[in-house]
This record gives sequence, structure tokens and C-alpha cells, in this order.
Amino acid sequence: MTVRAILKMGDPRLLRQAEPVTSFDTPELNSLIEDMFDTMRAANGAGLAAPQIGVNLQVVIFGFKQNPRYPHAEPVPETVLINPVLTPLSDDKEEGWEGCLSVPGLRGMVPRWTRLRYEGVDQRGQRISREAEGFHARVVQHECDHLAGVLYPMRIQDFTRFGFTEVMFPELDALDDD
Repeated sequence: MTVRAILKMGDPRLLRQAEPVTSFDTPELNSLIEDMFDTMRAANGAGLAAPQIGVNLQVVIFGFKQNPRYPHAEPVPETVLINPVLTPLSDDKEEGWEGCLSVPGLRGMVPRWTRLRYEGVDQRGQRISREAEGFHARVVQHECDHLAGVLYPMRIQDFTRFGFTEVMFPELDALDDD
């Protein structure tokens, strides 16, 4: 098990445009993905993008059955998504609370598309095309934002709904300290 350090907001590496992956099912890519899952699980994350651990590639992972940081969220299928393309399936957006392993101790209300299709490939280069809604769609959008150098606070529209987890959600505070 290899848990990597997660970069925090303010690190310029989080603001880069990630590069596409061109070689699949390599020992390096498989090792990166294994490390990402180890890191995500150790931090109780819902997802993780390669740029969050300093790797400037278009690789995101996400998924869980239950997540203590989001206790009311429905399960999200465990997924490796490489070189993703997101397509909204309606113009409807919904606001929801988000946190981020790169922005520890804070939560904010973020608007996201309610339904979308995500496409890309898995670590073996096999095509993925899925439709998602609800929290699943939110997680995919959040993780893919990292590939464009976007952190969720950049999407907040009302800063009266952005603050420290310990103040706004004391029941979650111990889980957000990572």
C-alpha cells in the first residue's frame, strides 16, 4: 500500500492543464492508479485526480459504497476514468456541498449539472461511456475539474455558503482534517 502526499490549494501544480494519457496498461500507469486508490481510501475520499498527487496526467478515480465524509450520499461505482469528456444531458444545475482533499477543513456550496454523460477509457484503454446523475455526477465533475486546474472554491457563487467544516458541519470535522 502506497499512500501519496496530497497537494493542497495554493500549490501551483493544482492549477495546470493535465496532459492526456497515451499509453495504457503499462506498469507505470497501473502503479499510479493503485497508489491513487490507496491514497483516496486512506483519506476517506470520494475521488482523486492524478494532479492532486503531483502527476500531471488526465487520470481520475472515484467510487465508494459508503463514505464517512459524505454520509448521506448514494454509492458511486468504483471507476478509473482516463482522458475524460463530460457532456451535460440537460441544462439543469443543482447546488450541493462539496469538500476536497486538496482543500482540507473547508466546505462550500457548488452548482453542478444534475445529469451528464462521461466518456473516456479505463487503464487498459477500454472505452467507457456512462450516464450519471445526483452525487455520482457531482463527483465526476469535481474530479474532472482538477484536470483543468479548477478547484471547487473557484465555482462557488455565494461565499456566505463557504466555510470551515468544524463550524458548519461539526459532526464531519474529524473526517475532514486529512
